[in-house]
Amino acid sequence: MNQNNGEKMTKNTDEISFGEVMARFHSLSNYLKSKWLVILIISVVGGIAGVAYSIFKMPTYTAVCTFVLEEEGKGGALSQYAGLASIAGINLDNGGSGLFQGDNIIELYKSRLMLEKTLLSEVDFDGKKQMLIDRYVNFNELRSKWKKHDQIDSVSFNGDPEKFNRHQDSIITDIVNIFNKKYLTVLKPDKKLSIIDVGFRSTDELFAKEFINKLVETVNDFYIATKTKKSYQNVQVLQHQADSVKMALNTSISGVASASDAAPNANPLLLTLRVPSQKKQVDVQASTAVYGEIVKNLEISKINLRQEKPLIQIIDTPVLPLAVDKVGKIKGIIIGFILGGLIAIIGLSIGRLFTA
Repeated sequence: MNQNNGEKMTKNTDEISFGEVMARFHSLSNYLKSKWLVILIISVVGGIAGVAYSIFKMPTYTAVCTFVLEEEGKGGALSQYAGLASIAGINLDNGGSGLFQGDNIIELYKSRLMLEKTLLSEVDFDGKKQMLIDRYVNFNELRSKWKKHDQIDSVSFNGDPEKFNRHQDSIITDIVNIFNKKYLTVLKPDKKLSIIDVGFRSTDELFAKEFINKLVETVNDFYIATKTKKSYQNVQVLQHQADSVKMALNTSISGVASASDAAPNANPLLLTLRVPSQKKQVDVQASTAVYGEIVKNLEISKINLRQEKPLIQIIDTPVLPLAVDKVGKIKGIIIGFILGGLIAIIGLSIGRLFTA
């Protein structure tokens, strides 16, 4: 009996709780309906604020460069010549196979070194040469901010970056950090492919376009030079050896001719007259053999250099006009009106709950 009474009381309590909730909901709904004018006014104010935002908010331009990176591996035919090249002390191994594996090239685009080189590069803006960092400083009015907050009257970025002072290095570091956090994006649309998208957003359309073009050029040149550095050094060494041996060979050939001219009608019975000419001929034969091997190894090394050089093919480059991100007036009105209404409803609801 007592158990049945307890179950009925619990059921009644649940029903009362649900009824109270519905009653409060209806009460709040009626209260908000009575405040429709307040909600409407705040919504209209929000719409006006949205229009103002769309007018005064500067548009953002996005420049995107897309390229494909294809690295050639070692060919099977090339490996058979490695032994020949090693005779001359030349290493034909891949010079940079482990330097930029996987997504490391993406991090290279975000590195301070690459961004600094790009910022300190001169590009053409409407027929006028200007450093990218100066353009960025000017349209962001940073010089006036530095003068006001840091008491820095003037900063120049001309000259050797290795000799920059503390202020110059600090400014470049700050700009690099801002770019990486807000404006620069480097990604692979599909990890299975070798296509890379490099994007940059800026309120200056020309700066965005020129910066992304220069950044891609700087990073790709550095990437190719680093990947082929050892092979390029091998080619330089072999070329120097080939030039030296060729010079010695030409000297030996001239020596043979001089020895022949010194005794044009030498007595065949006098062997001492033939010895100088024979020595020169031996030198010519030896130099010819050495020169032939070095030239062979030089050509092999050049083939290896061409094979190690990664193929970077630009697919798309940014062209004017760039894609623009701007809030239109109609969109601003709608978003502002909705946000204003939501703020009014939430504010009135919270006030009602605390006063109830």
